[in-house]
This record gives sequence, structure tokens and C-alpha cells, in this order.
Amino acid sequence: MTNPFICDKIIKNLFILRICVALEDVLKAKVLLIEDSEKIAELIDVYMKEYFDIIYADTGEKGLEIFNNENIDIIILDIVLPGISGLEVLTEVRKAGNTPVIILSSKDLDMDKILGLKMGADDYVTKPFNPMELLARIEVQLRRSNYAIQEDEEFIKYKDLKLDLNNLAVYRNDEEISLMPIEYKLLGLFMENPGHVFTKKQIYESVWDNIYSYDDNTVMVHISKLKKKIETQEKKYIKTIRGLGYRFEK
Repeated sequence: MTNPFICDKIIKNLFILRICVALEDVLKAKVLLIEDSEKIAELIDVYMKEYFDIIYADTGEKGLEIFNNENIDIIILDIVLPGISGLEVLTEVRKAGNTPVIILSSKDLDMDKILGLKMGADDYVTKPFNPMELLARIEVQLRRSNYAIQEDEEFIKYKDLKLDLNNLAVYRNDEEISLMPIEYKLLGLFMENPGHVFTKKQIYESVWDNIYSYDDNTVMVHISKLKKKIETQEKKYIKTIRGLGYRFEK
């Protein structure tokens, strides 16, 4: 007869393996943890630092400051915080866009969960919690928010940007951005290759379809114009790599 303890251990190991394989597509997302308990922050760090770049804030004010200055992919948010509450933080985050938010709270009443979800949270986890379950929920939210590029016949999606391939249109948070054809091709090159560093010459050869001539200034001018159209003070996508070229931030 099969030992039930061994079966249970095998199932748990397979569950952990499935999560680790699924996480390959979302490494190394920036996770903003807004939590005033150092013990919980340390627990999350132990389980997740291998997979994510975790940035920690122990107050709502610090969390919002980090959110406004970093390209955050997902937020883990406590409700009860010193200073402004987690729900106030959630309200400000939703004003800025659709960054996924998972509430992590000791408030376990149905009315608390409903309120958090109605205010814009994407998921709600109650304390005490299983770190592996939280890890799985983060992975699900990152996939839904298009941290990994999703391509189909009509669209290329990356975070809050969407390229409509049929109509040559670009959207940020579902609002259309007007781009010139060259700017559209530039953005398409970057969105298809997030994290890849392109030299100016590589960009010129790919976007202008010309391997025989090369104009450094032309590339710089068009990328500057593209950045002004797609970026905001809070959200930066294209990073200049000094001495090398440009990279679309993950």
C-alpha cells in the first residue's frame, strides 16, 4: 500500500516545481511590498527573493514615493499601515494606472475583502498566509498584466502598452497615442524585445531597413520624440545605456 505521507510530499514537490517553471516567464519582476511588519517582510523576502526584485516600504507614504519613481510590476499591500492606510495607497495607485495590487491583510471579514476588491485590488490574501500560495498568486497577476509579452495575430501587449498591428495604433491604458510610422516601428522593435540592449546602428538597420547608411542623430531624435509620447513622469520605458544604446525596461 502506498504511504500517504510520501504521496503528500510528492504532490507538494510537484506543486512547487510547477510554480518555479511558471515563474520563468516573470523573472525578475519588481515587486513593491508595502508592509509594516518586519517579520512578514522577512518571510516574503526569504521565499521570493530568488524570483523577484523585492522593494520594501514600511509606510504608505514611502510606498507611494517608490511607486512614483520606479517601474513597479506588482504591489503587495497591507491595509493597516502607519500614516495613510493601504486603501488610500490603493486609490492613488489606481489613479496612475493598472499595476496589479494584491492586498495582504489580517482583516478577514467578507466585507473587508469586498471593499478592497471594489476599490481596485486584483486579489486579496488574508494573514496568516502560505508563502507558496502568495507566490502562485503573484505569478498569476503578473501573467494577467502582461509582464511577459503576449503576442497574437492582432496585438503586442506589454504592461500598460498595446500595439494594434492591424490598425497601426498604440494604446496606453486603453487611451490611443498618436505616433508617426517610424515611431510605431521603433516601439514595435522595443516591445518585442524587452530587456535587450540595441545599439543605435542596430536600431537604424532594423527600423529604417537600411544596412548601408547610418545616421546616429536620426535615431536619437526619433527615440526622444517617442519617449515624450509614450512615457509619463511616473512611467519610463526606454532607458539610455551610456556607451551602448537603448533598452526597453522590463
